[in-house]
Amino acid sequence: MEPSLIYEIIGYVASVLIAISLMMSAIVKLRIINLIGAATFCVYGLLIDAIPVAAMNGFIVLINIYYLSKILGDREYFRLLQVSPDSKYLKAFLDFYREEINKFQPDFDMTPGKDDICIFVLRDMIPGGVIIGSPQQENVLKISLDFVIPNYRDFKISKYLFNEEKEFLRKQGIRKLVTHATKKAHRNYLERVGFYPEESHENRFEMVL
Repeated sequence: MEPSLIYEIIGYVASVLIAISLMMSAIVKLRIINLIGAATFCVYGLLIDAIPVAAMNGFIVLINIYYLSKILGDREYFRLLQVSPDSKYLKAFLDFYREEINKFQPDFDMTPGKDDICIFVLRDMIPGGVIIGSPQQENVLKISLDFVIPNYRDFKISKYLFNEEKEFLRKQGIRKLVTHATKKAHRNYLERVGFYPEESHENRFEMVL
């Protein structure tokens, strides 16, 4: 294969990576893919002796490394905030993210029951996620919605809620969480954060607290 063709392929790969990064809503993934794309463009610039291209993309690599180090290294503040099912803010939040919620949990009808437990997870005082569930018999909480806004889908909120703050749920008498997932992305998420699929129910998952 001719070197010029190899260089051209490298340039196309770099362009595709940059384009993909700009379509991502999760900031960490965006930064990582953009960093890889810029680094590839930097190599491309060096190979074709285009120093301005290499220098500019090398600078972009440094910018991405700086912001990734801040995102991953800075200590963040998390807090749980329980609200009533008829909270006006909860309704506004659900309405605003309706399309995103439907992508992953289309069975959720956007109307919490009057006895539901509704908990926001605040990340640096920003509502980054919400969990809504109805208490069942035998200390079980049936989760109807477990949603994290796009910019915060790095599993920190889930780790905080389901690991560091298990006691918050236990104090409300909850010993087991159960939920359903019909979308592959939702099932993958549940397994990653610690839920286990039930053998007797294809789309049912549970977690013992």
